[in-house]
Amino acid sequence: MATELTRLTATEAVVLLQRREVSPLDLVEASAARIAEVEPAVNALPTLCLERARDHAKRLMRGEGREHELAPGWLGGLPVSIKDLTDVAGVRTTYGSPIFKDQVPSDSHPVVKRIEARGGIVIGKSNTPEFGAGGSTFNEVFGRTRNPWNTSLTCGGSTGGGAVSVATGEVWLAQGTDHAGSLRRPGTYCSVVGLRPSPGRITRGTPNNLFAPLTVQGPMARCVADVALFLDTVAGWCPLDPLTYDAPAGSYAQAVAEAERHRPRRIAFTTDFNGQLPVDRETREICAREVRRFEALGCIVEEVAPDLGELVEAFLLLRSQSFVVDRELQLQTMREQLKPDIIWNTERGLAATPSQLAWADRERAAFYRRMAKLFAGYDVLITPGAATPAFDVMLRNPVSIAGVKLEHYMAGSMLNAAITMAGCPAVAVPCGFDRYGRPVGLQIAAPPRREDVALRAAALFEAEAGLHRLLPIDPRPGIVPPPEAVPEPAPHPAASR
Repeated sequence: MATELTRLTATEAVVLLQRREVSPLDLVEASAARIAEVEPAVNALPTLCLERARDHAKRLMRGEGREHELAPGWLGGLPVSIKDLTDVAGVRTTYGSPIFKDQVPSDSHPVVKRIEARGGIVIGKSNTPEFGAGGSTFNEVFGRTRNPWNTSLTCGGSTGGGAVSVATGEVWLAQGTDHAGSLRRPGTYCSVVGLRPSPGRITRGTPNNLFAPLTVQGPMARCVADVALFLDTVAGWCPLDPLTYDAPAGSYAQAVAEAERHRPRRIAFTTDFNGQLPVDRETREICAREVRRFEALGCIVEEVAPDLGELVEAFLLLRSQSFVVDRELQLQTMREQLKPDIIWNTERGLAATPSQLAWADRERAAFYRRMAKLFAGYDVLITPGAATPAFDVMLRNPVSIAGVKLEHYMAGSMLNAAITMAGCPAVAVPCGFDRYGRPVGLQIAAPPRREDVALRAAALFEAEAGLHRLLPIDPRPGIVPPPEAVPEPAPHPAASR
């Protein structure tokens, strides 16, 4: 029974909950059993709160906490995972940092309150890099999270634990965050769906960077319909986040259900922004082949991309300023407890001049205008979901991409970070596997606040590709493939900044 339940999609499970054919407690116990089965191999949910989850399930079964039962995004008692950057009342929350290794918050983050008010049951905290900084999920508190497709490989970062928790069937839905691909790259590496929403779509609630649009909250799941369901759960205005706005009148779940009636007419596609970014050769080939599935649906696919200009440097400057806001005081007093990547980002921000920051904002605005011009002629922009497949779990970041040596841990993230800088929603959807069996995905970006457009396109592709039917999977051991040996004729500027 437990195995049958964990193989259900979230949408299917919620239907059974609504019909009273299964109970919230049934799903909690099925989740707990699956966690016990696979967790030793992957380390995705290092902190569990099973008794808290059982108590919540029993309250729902008594008819308590069901005020939003008729609202879009009602989960009815479905277990979910919460990223360990996000406070859950009474549950150890470390942010992946030894500084907070014993912290137990007394209050939950606003997004957690919203999830629980809509029938989501928190089953545990998913692993993350320290303070969410990193493209591979590991920290000194809980260690490394492994990719279930090959446990010798990384699951990506920073919502790596969340991606693994849904890929293996530990939970049906995972909450996460995204700055430069932290939902999209783990989604790609683990062959699940990760959505970075537009800034303001979901409350961030508590950070000091409340007026900066780079970091957002977002959902992960095994299929597009489930991501749409979870987006309905969490979308909407919040008095604690000044960037938020009301949820749309129509639900995202309904938008996905109507995807066939709203096919994109014209699709812009690029593997590497006209050679401006290093991207693994086989990744380029797989994505270029798979995006043509849209042509069978009557869509026009054209290879076109906006000029990035100096967006790489602009992004690094603006990202570093967010680290100054978040980590300057800790750098002054707890430097020895911060990992090198965080120190590098923060010190880079402290060294930036006002003139450099003004330049970075002008560059971002210019790029946004180029993206707006592209979307005037195309419904969506599609790229690879990540510049390279999953790499060695023991590495902080890939050593090189397409023969280009990477100088720092952010150098392989610009496919995702470019979309972040434009304020666009983007969904990562699985599109295939490379010769070593490593998942590859597409990133589908839409104009700002048009999550419905991105999700519909992703749903159409998903139905054609059918890769969601492979999930959930049992963790598989494997070896680390050799790095791509074919050198590029010249280094890409983005790799050395």
